[in-house]
Amino acid sequence: MSPGDVMAFTALMVALITVVSILAGAYKRHLAYRERKLEIMVGQTAEKAAQYAAHSAQLENRVRVLERIITDGRSSDIAMQIEALRDIEPTEATTQ
Repeated sequence: MSPGDVMAFTALMVALITVVSILAGAYKRHLAYRERKLEIMVGQTAEKAAQYAAHSAQLENRVRVLERIITDGRSSDIAMQIEALRDIEPTEATTQ
């Protein structure tokens, strides 16, 4: 190999290493972007799950109140009974 061939080979290797480094950096940034995107999605999903759980608990309490009104056997003034039971805390309504 002549000195010119060695210099050409060295320049080719430096160029190849540079291109691979640039591509590796771009890939790392892409992976970081996707990871951040997934973190945001997880946070949103957890928030929605908490909202659904709270809404579900609220609906369960409302159904319990309606069940109590219906099973009491006194169907007069149902509207007044509903309003009276709304003022009671949900834990009190479920234990009575």
